[in-house]
Amino acid sequence: MRAQNRLLIIRIVLAVVALFAFFLVWDLVAVNDPRPFLPRPFDIFRTLIEIIVTNERDPTGHFFTEHIAASLTRVFYGSAIAALAAIPVGLLSGWSVYAESLSKPIVELIRPIPPFAWIPFAIIFFRDPFSSVFIVYLGAFFPILLTTSAAVKHIDPVLVDVAKTLGAGNWQVFRKVIVPASLPHIVTGLRIGLGIGWMTIIAAELVGVTEGGLGLFIHNAFGDWAQYEKGFAGMFLIGIISFVMISSVVYIERRLSRWAGIL
Repeated sequence: MRAQNRLLIIRIVLAVVALFAFFLVWDLVAVNDPRPFLPRPFDIFRTLIEIIVTNERDPTGHFFTEHIAASLTRVFYGSAIAALAAIPVGLLSGWSVYAESLSKPIVELIRPIPPFAWIPFAIIFFRDPFSSVFIVYLGAFFPILLTTSAAVKHIDPVLVDVAKTLGAGNWQVFRKVIVPASLPHIVTGLRIGLGIGWMTIIAAELVGVTEGGLGLFIHNAFGDWAQYEKGFAGMFLIGIISFVMISSVVYIERRLSRWAGIL
């Protein structure tokens, strides 16, 4: 336990040092650049705190909390729908050769297409916020699907053989062995999909959203308003929110890994 605590302290110290060095270099570049496009980190964080505390209505007619809520809602629904669709397909395609033969051609046809390429179609075909939710869905679906399928394929065959030796049928093996053993890796796919979901939602909001969102806020801050501190503040807030959400998923992943190890 002491070794684990020591390792944790070292990792925290290294993370703090890395962040300090990163912002120090940023600050030096910003100070020596006469142009106003790159604000200093202190000014960015000060602006972020101000716009959160004051929560004033911006020229688009939205409060800052409305921008945050809009992006969070779109990412949540897009990622949730992607998980509900990708996890069953991934489990079946990893477990059954026939299911994999059915799904693989479609997956390999659509997967290489960047989610951003679907934005014009989504804007025309869907209404806001469903256009953005669709883009998040596309971004999160394939990482979850592929991670789930790979998890099933890499399960120790001895576990399956033992279950069958004890009289378990295919459905019991699938439900009591395959699914529990795959859970930690499925959560890993959710973590990856969530991160990609944040990247895709911002891109979708930059070009195809009028009903609020952090992407819209950033676009207006850099473009129409020329308030670069606010633009970077919105970007940093995305990083903070994404970090908190992914860290929560990582915690769940570790708990599931321990639980699966007990099985």
